Amino acid sequence: MGTDDRSQKHAVSLLLVLVGVWLVWSGHFEARLLGLGALSCGLVVWISWRMRIVDDEGQPLSLILRLPGYLAWLTVEVIKANVDVAKRVLSPSMPISPTVARLPAPQRTDLGMVIYANSITLTPGTVSIELDDESILVHGLSRDGVADLQGGVMAKRVCTLEGGA
Repeated sequence: MGTDDRSQKHAVSLLLVLVGVWLVWSGHFEARLLGLGALSCGLVVWISWRMRIVDDEGQPLSLILRLPGYLAWLTVEVIKANVDVAKRVLSPSMPISPTVARLPAPQRTDLGMVIYANSITLTPGTVSIELDDESILVHGLSRDGVADLQGGVMAKRVCTLEGGA
């Protein structure tokens, strides 16, 4: 499949997503409004196409099939981290040991690295502070939370989401 074919595929998927979002958010189904909505969505896709910004990063079609599994796993991790943070805040016997560590970011794409950094920040008790080409600087509420991240499970899950091993 050539670059132009791939770009056309991304443009069509962008149009479908924009039309779907417009329909859900507007809630209007009169002919005139449907026509104006379709026209505005088409105009946005045409402008994006002319600017050459319709690509795999803006429309990551390759992630769609793997995304539900990753989101389910991340939801469980967020719940577990919520429970851990609540225990640490409510129980004086559990240590709060703020820790900063630099973690390797083995993702292949910028999108993968952003997903990894955002997943860390979404997990209670940890925050991504800085992201560069090779690593993420992370602040954790406890050494245990940072040690879990250093184990690399989340990094591997994001690599799998990207389509890697």
